[in-house]
Amino acid sequence: MDVVHERCCGLDIHKRVVVACLLTPGKGAQPHKEIRTYGTMTEDLLALLDWLLEQDCTQVAMESTGVFWKPIYNVFEGSLDVLVVNAQHIKQVPGRKTDVKDAEWIATLLRHGLVRASFIPDRGQRELRELTRYRTSLIRERAAEVNRLQKTLEGANIKLAAVASDVLGLSGRQMVAALVAGVSEARQLAQLAHGQLRAKIPQLEQALAGCVGPHQRFLLGQQLVHIDDLEAVIARVSAEIAARLRPFEAAVAHLDSLPGVGRLTAEVLIAEIGVDMSRFPTAGHLASWAGLAPGQHESAGKHKHGRTRKGSPWLRSALVEAAQAIRHTKDTALKARYTQIKGRRGSKRALVANARQLLETAYYLLLRQEDYVEPGAHAMLQRNRERTERRLVKRLEALGNQVLLTRDSPAA
Repeated sequence: MDVVHERCCGLDIHKRVVVACLLTPGKGAQPHKEIRTYGTMTEDLLALLDWLLEQDCTQVAMESTGVFWKPIYNVFEGSLDVLVVNAQHIKQVPGRKTDVKDAEWIATLLRHGLVRASFIPDRGQRELRELTRYRTSLIRERAAEVNRLQKTLEGANIKLAAVASDVLGLSGRQMVAALVAGVSEARQLAQLAHGQLRAKIPQLEQALAGCVGPHQRFLLGQQLVHIDDLEAVIARVSAEIAARLRPFEAAVAHLDSLPGVGRLTAEVLIAEIGVDMSRFPTAGHLASWAGLAPGQHESAGKHKHGRTRKGSPWLRSALVEAAQAIRHTKDTALKARYTQIKGRRGSKRALVANARQLLETAYYLLLRQEDYVEPGAHAMLQRNRERTERRLVKRLEALGNQVLLTRDSPAA
């Protein structure tokens, strides 16, 4: 095989140890191989970098092992050409597996140009990713705490969730706070309802007639405090994200025009994929990188169901949540697409298909710097008109009917 990089290094990284295999030109066709082991502290990584620069190393490759690659990338960025490689692309050859052999194998593949670098965004986008992912974790933690509060209420025979759609809305929060303060009279608690919930005061009186014990009042109080703290942290993190995204407000507005996508989801999309779409040749490449493209499984000329590959779980969850919101929209092409796929493949596959459609549409909105224009549900139905006609005719003929289609006007 041809040698692409004469001076290169493969790194096998762990939590406390980094094994480096440096390949340099040797006698004949065989390269000179040198193995060294370093720690993972910043001082050790700087010593590793100095050694590689002294040896005129130009390329470094390492597997994307958990988060252990990030400290090395932070130190080497700007000094060496660093390739973070998908571990699936570096399958180990048969034989004994050791750290040294792993480093040698990575260096050998890199020397012959047989590894492909994963997409690593610039430092600004990586920092934005950390912020949005931290906020997502906080939001999930708040939802978990709300569920725990609801469980405490159920244990006290308080059926507030059966009447109020949001237990911690304006009315629900005041009712729970009153329970913590020692109020136990159902009628008095029901009078704390606001807005449309006041029409359900009789049902609230029944739902709030429970038996709240001292330990449950204590738990409800601690849970309310925890939820308030989480909401305060979420607000501060959101403010930091908004400040960092101020130069990209136009891109946020373009994504916000998509059905099912709000500002929070738009911020996650920009943090995960960026605003420069030139790094992805096509929208299909972006969907494949995100793990939303359908897998290929063909055997004996038959196409079978293929699973989607692994991608960013943060990006996937945000897009699937947006796809779930699309189910509640009216007269949208994506809602019609979801309904059509759901009838053939089920709800979960329809959600993933719509998530991919959202991502590909976002690709073109960022590429062309324009807002989304809703074509309407009729556009999706018209696009599939002939296929729908064939399917319905086939069903009618299976029931013993003879079908002759005539049109009053040509299809649009």
